[in-house]
Amino acid sequence: MMKSYSLAALCACSLSVLLVCNTWTIARAIAEPVADRSSEVEVRSPEVRARQLAAEWADARVIYLGETHDRQADHRAQLAIIQALQAQNPKVAIAMEMFQRPYQGAIDAYLAGELDEAQLVEQTEYDRRWGFPWENYAPILRFAQAQQLPTLALNVPSEVTRKLAREGWESLDEGDRQYIPPREQIDLDNEDYRALLRGVYEQHAQAGHGSSEDLDRFFFVQVLWDETMAERIAEFLEDNEDYQVVVLTGSGHVVYGYGIPDRVARRMGDRRDFVQRSLVFDPPESLPNPGGRAIADFVWTHDPTASGDRSKGD
Repeated sequence: MMKSYSLAALCACSLSVLLVCNTWTIARAIAEPVADRSSEVEVRSPEVRARQLAAEWADARVIYLGETHDRQADHRAQLAIIQALQAQNPKVAIAMEMFQRPYQGAIDAYLAGELDEAQLVEQTEYDRRWGFPWENYAPILRFAQAQQLPTLALNVPSEVTRKLAREGWESLDEGDRQYIPPREQIDLDNEDYRALLRGVYEQHAQAGHGSSEDLDRFFFVQVLWDETMAERIAEFLEDNEDYQVVVLTGSGHVVYGYGIPDRVARRMGDRRDFVQRSLVFDPPESLPNPGGRAIADFVWTHDPTASGDRSKGD
């Protein structure tokens, strides 16, 4: 049976808030048949699958693990994959959409043992700025601290996305712009990506909201979000040539490569020796595919008999 979701049920919010919702769950509201050429990771224990993938990904500089934020099984699998990668290469970094860029210092202090977990949550304003249950990500942060894995705060400050959505680029001051790429590095030319997101926007507009100007801002904010995360990843890669980066982000930033992956590749110069791999956990059976690409390099299907797949309150 085709999976389908109501946009209203997923994001019953104004457009300005919609822009900072989980883009993958938004994308799941649109359903059309699509041929998926991705490799599928068969149902086995997460640890066994993780070790197999780690061996296959030994040459990858960046690995994207596209999640649904409130699905606990995704986070358990992410931890298993990170552990398997780190077992074969100690130089692994974790890049997280869940933290906004101004709070990198708090993460570094936690990794150094200068903050405890409660202080990390408080000083990154995690509950207000992300809000999904802390225990979804806490085991990953604990592992990063124990193994001293660099952990990168990727996300745009929410104040910036809200201001941009409401008032446009010219409303941003120097303080706002210090955490985002320059305007000339924000590439809006991907028409397939725009078409994918237009359907999301139009569902909202049908409820009596929005205009063509709002659509432009909607797309701009999404791309800014992607470009900001890509910039931080690329900066780390340039400074740490022997590291492998594992990116934890909503699947909407990963599918078809339109979000973060293509923008990291552009920043790295599209070098032939630069390898990236993408994985999406339990994608819907259909998703619009304007450009005809595979949804990701790998699809991880959770064992349907497993319990506790989604967080409480979903």
